[in-house]
Amino acid sequence: MTATGDIFPATGMPDRDWWQALWPDPAAVLKALGVAPDMTVLDLCCGDGWFTAPLALLTGGRVFALDLDPVMLEAARAEADRTGATVLGWLEADAREAARLLPQRVDYVLIANTFHGVPDQTGLAKAAAACLQPGGRFAIVNWHALPREETTVLGQVRGPKSEMRMTPDATRAVVEPAGFQLHELVELPPYHYGAVFRLQP
Repeated sequence: MTATGDIFPATGMPDRDWWQALWPDPAAVLKALGVAPDMTVLDLCCGDGWFTAPLALLTGGRVFALDLDPVMLEAARAEADRTGATVLGWLEADAREAARLLPQRVDYVLIANTFHGVPDQTGLAKAAAACLQPGGRFAIVNWHALPREETTVLGQVRGPKSEMRMTPDATRAVVEPAGFQLHELVELPPYHYGAVFRLQP
């Protein structure tokens, strides 16, 4: 859920109290997004592992986690260790290199709270497509396009700048040219939605 430098501008990682207040049950979020126990998953831009460890527990360890930031990747690894979760592989890399680094294609790619800051969003969707099995799913967790002053967490205004937020239609417009079709929109209260796309033949 994070990256550094000019790849993902204006994207940062809040502390874990913030995540706990926003998503107290990350496993329930994953199930709502259609992640199933028999899937192999790539947590793309995994950040500090808020979803990585629950993904690993849900799938019996069939998870790869990728992030550009080694500090965030180490935090994710520590969180997985804390929960007793096992992960197939930890990849310190640019998200656009994921397909080259993965030893196998996966069933599901998740990117949470980062897609709004990607300069070439269709390019990243193409990179996700290259990681997937035929018919695989690509899920994007985005902030709703609400004014930033309306999205408070623990009494503070949080989230990306208002102008960076994407409606589901805007997300669809940049992802579907990469070979996907929208499969499902999932409400993730209080401020997010999940756009789940399926890779077309």
